Amino acid sequence: MAHVRAFFDPRTYTLTYVVWDPDTRDAVVIDPVLDYDPAASRTWTESVDEVSAFIRANALSLRYVLETHAHADHLSASQILRRRFDAKVVIGARITEVQDVFKGVFDLGAGFAADGSQFDRLLADGEVLEAGALRVETIATPGHTPACVTYRIGDAIFTGDALFMDDYGTGRCDFPRGSAAALFDSVKKLYGLPDETRVFVGHDYQPDGREVRFETTIGKSKTNNPQLRASTTKEEFVRFREERDATLAAPRLLLPSVQVNVAAGRMPAARENGHRYLNIPINLMHPADELGEPTPKK
Repeated sequence: MAHVRAFFDPRTYTLTYVVWDPDTRDAVVIDPVLDYDPAASRTWTESVDEVSAFIRANALSLRYVLETHAHADHLSASQILRRRFDAKVVIGARITEVQDVFKGVFDLGAGFAADGSQFDRLLADGEVLEAGALRVETIATPGHTPACVTYRIGDAIFTGDALFMDDYGTGRCDFPRGSAAALFDSVKKLYGLPDETRVFVGHDYQPDGREVRFETTIGKSKTNNPQLRASTTKEEFVRFREERDATLAAPRLLLPSVQVNVAAGRMPAARENGHRYLNIPINLMHPADELGEPTPKK
């Protein structure tokens, strides 16, 4: 059985996982975090340093960094791990659809390739990645974004933003090309796995202030999940998800995160003055005129 070590970032409620084979020490990291302060537009490496220290302390051989999707709530530290450990960075093959959308949103220009080439490997539904002694199966779980995937390693799955803890629910579906109907189908696919399958979630929002939790099972999720149980109908879930999503604020780091993450965690190129800049559209979701006064949506 593969061993799992979780790291929790309380600033973004994100779980990062190190998964390894105890005999060969082959390892993968799932969804690493690069710390970012939007007020100062400053990055630092506290979160990924903790992961790196664990890898070194346990003499692990990091083979791959696995992204479950292009995150909208934190910047990815995948490229830092790639540089430190010579690991390859992978993501679901439908990342190209996400890149195509946000290339236009952020005006990334003709030089930005929307073909997934920023990543070392794109994984299709059902594709198996051999990470040394670890066998990683890719399960497409679109809905939160079209490119979301779940990784299955032995008796464990890593669900990203598709399925959260069994006392919380599922990911939101109101991002570009998100779909509550698709997420319903994705979670139902996961519910077809054995009940004892371990589920490791991408975030824990600590409902009612409880302690951090990151591991449940398919059986518990099917029985307890307050948003999508085994008995929930598609109509019920889609109605609930769309109504709830309409009330949610945009993630605090949405615009910087997506812009960096569609480029596989790379910062924008430095300009002639030596500085790097993010392109942040104004009033993207709430149209306004040149003075900032709201205007009717077209």
